[in-house]
Amino acid sequence: MIRRSTLVYLVLLLVLAGAYYYLNNREQPAETEATAEPAAEVSYLFNAEEGTPTSIRMESRSGEIVEVARGADNAWVLHQPVEAEADQAAAEAAASQLTTVRILDRPPDVDPKIVGLENPEYVLTITFTGGAERTVDVGALTPTQTGYYIRADDDEIVIVSRSAIDALLGLLENPPYLETQTPSPVPETETSTPLPPTPEAGSPSTETAAPQP
Repeated sequence: MIRRSTLVYLVLLLVLAGAYYYLNNREQPAETEATAEPAAEVSYLFNAEEGTPTSIRMESRSGEIVEVARGADNAWVLHQPVEAEADQAAAEAAASQLTTVRILDRPPDVDPKIVGLENPEYVLTITFTGGAERTVDVGALTPTQTGYYIRADDDEIVIVSRSAIDALLGLLENPPYLETQTPSPVPETETSTPLPPTPEAGSPSTETAAPQP
């Protein structure tokens, strides 16, 4: 007859053997799950190495043109559609917007005619402090309406974020004129009433009594 203590040892031995087998044969997590995927690289239409914009020119296919440039004092001046002092805040906002034009996709084998780039809707020309001049063509919106087809000056066609381009296109509708203050009209209560003319010496006075008959 097997002693009770021996049965206990056998049970413990079986438990330990089962645990050992489970630990050595359990399914290992896939390497793709254990390793985090690298973040997608973000690229922009204009490189930071080119410097900051010193002139911006936007021309539509219909012939509308708006152009602003920095003067000798580094202040923005409007050259098109008229020569005028520019709204510094609006011009600077447009220049800053250029640095946020993010490339969303680089589709291969794109027909320029299909995406509105054979005869582009808009042509954008920018000069930078580094001396580089970049000209890009703006085509049609993507089917999802989230981006524009752009042809860079190296003839590569990319898709860029819509919000940044829409902000630049707004310059054509609202050129950055400097708003001038219009003098306020004088209130009627403050308008002076002209005094009646003083009669000259020797002239008949309206207060002179009429001659007696």
